[in-house]
Amino acid sequence: MRILVLNCGSSSIKYQLWNMAESKCLATGVAEKVGLKGSFIKLEKENGQKVRFEGEIIDHQTGIEYILGVLTSKKHGCLNSLEDLDACGHRVAHGGEYFKGSTFLDNTAIEEIKKLCELAPLHNPANLKGIMAMKNLIPGIKQVAVFDTAFHQTMPEHAYMYAIPYSLYNKYKIRRYGFHGTSHSYISKRACEILGTDIKKQKIITCHLGNGASMCAIDEGKSIDTSMGFTPVEGLIMGTRSGDLDIGVVSFIMEKEELALSSINTVFNKQSGMLGVTGVSSDMREIEDAAWEKGNERASLGLSMYFYRIKKYIGSYIAALGGLDILIFAGGIGENGPETREEICKNMEYLGIKIDKNKNDKLRGKERVISTDDSHVKVIVVPTNEELVIATDTEIIVSKLKKSK
Repeated sequence: MRILVLNCGSSSIKYQLWNMAESKCLATGVAEKVGLKGSFIKLEKENGQKVRFEGEIIDHQTGIEYILGVLTSKKHGCLNSLEDLDACGHRVAHGGEYFKGSTFLDNTAIEEIKKLCELAPLHNPANLKGIMAMKNLIPGIKQVAVFDTAFHQTMPEHAYMYAIPYSLYNKYKIRRYGFHGTSHSYISKRACEILGTDIKKQKIITCHLGNGASMCAIDEGKSIDTSMGFTPVEGLIMGTRSGDLDIGVVSFIMEKEELALSSINTVFNKQSGMLGVTGVSSDMREIEDAAWEKGNERASLGLSMYFYRIKKYIGSYIAALGGLDILIFAGGIGENGPETREEICKNMEYLGIKIDKNKNDKLRGKERVISTDDSHVKVIVVPTNEELVIATDTEIIVSKLKKSK
């Protein structure tokens, strides 16, 4: 089965084409600056060859039409025609309480996703544009939605509820939802495969560390808590997001700076985090260079805050889990930042966490155990692969539909 995976943002369309019969990614790429000047499409083929196409991409449907054209072109394509495409899987940010797992996109499901746009106004509308574009461009193609929030639907009520008037939960469904669920699910399962252990017998903490970052406590293969909340702002310090914050700070700054709601949202989503603290960048590589090579004090402060917040979450999740068997690092920083992993795990031997410096400093972005042989907790790096999860779920759901007919 050949499956196209789409991840549509407000001005970008990430895509991958998978041949599920061989578990092989045939092509990957992105359409950038959709609806803006200077738009282009990038394609990387299975053999590593990279191509870039520049041209006006006025909207998501146009961008996806161009992507399909590239994938079926004689010179650069890997499909003979669109008839060779069996299904399309979409990353959808928010499934609310309605979607407990991945789902076939019939009209009912699409209408429910539309209703959830108020919970994810920056993401779900863009995801829907991709769904509707495929529906228009290839009528009848089987489509599946895979939700960032679905994996966390196993959280117990005491973990996902906020201490606000219960009537507000009933009225607006204000609660912790969590995100990056596809990544947390994949890396926890993959880590147990690598270690040759049963996930249902493991207590796991997953650290998805990228420009957006979150952690998850997993018991017997199920999410019992996660750091992101009603929105992706809560939790860890991120590239440009503040993470955990006293809500009183919000009203205080709004009053003092005379800011509107839209402006304060920009402050905590796009001007805070590592960028806001350091004044250097939201990119960890640039911050580390400023701190460790140039002696920038604010960059050093930002790093200390970043590591400390993660350590606090590890400690709280060990308490929630009643122990820990596996600690997993993933995401751009988690996979490629040995210094970050070392600082996070430093002085945590009393919790059974001991990393081997030589193992930790070796290959970046590769699957590997980095804990010492005598470490009670297995510490492991697992590069995430959300697109493969989306493709796999799409294949399973579409195959079941075919069998039921």
